[in-house]
Amino acid sequence: MLGLNDAAIFVIKTLGSLYLLIVMLRFILQLVRANFYNPLCQFAVKATQPLLKPLRRVIPSMFGLDMSSLVLALIVQMVLIAVILLLKGFQIDWLFLVPWALIAIFSLFLNILFYAMIISVILSWVAPGSHNPGAELVTQITEPVLAPFRRLVPNLGGLDISPIFAFIVIQLLQSWLIPRLAYYALMPQGLLGLI
Repeated sequence: MLGLNDAAIFVIKTLGSLYLLIVMLRFILQLVRANFYNPLCQFAVKATQPLLKPLRRVIPSMFGLDMSSLVLALIVQMVLIAVILLLKGFQIDWLFLVPWALIAIFSLFLNILFYAMIISVILSWVAPGSHNPGAELVTQITEPVLAPFRRLVPNLGGLDISPIFAFIVIQLLQSWLIPRLAYYALMPQGLLGLI
């Protein structure tokens, strides 16, 4: 029975995390004002539209942010955490699900930025100025993050080291802030690794 539980957790975690990633990407793409004619953006829109459409009727945008995407991400993350904890045999304190989900979403947001920057750095070496839809999307996601660092760090003869400083900040947030938030929110040990 234990093996069946682990298999169920794996399937639920994989499919739930994939959908959550698409929802967060849609939020980030709207946040950075990405080109929504990009085929990858169209995929994110079509994949999230069935659940976002009813939420949009109830939840307005605020400060130019698509709050319905954030609420959907929060709901998906809460359901994912609850199902995984139930399958693992933990008691769920429903009061803590919201802060745990917010912490997990913030961690996912940082991971998306981190890996988008890695892809951006690699693309700048192997395919600079590429017009591939994926490359354009990565550039649109990373530019707002790297722009403040580019203003602070001078260009060193064509070598852009601003991603290094962005990586440092993201890693500090991931390794210092996220664990402390999880500790203060009484998140079960290892839950971030499960979701």
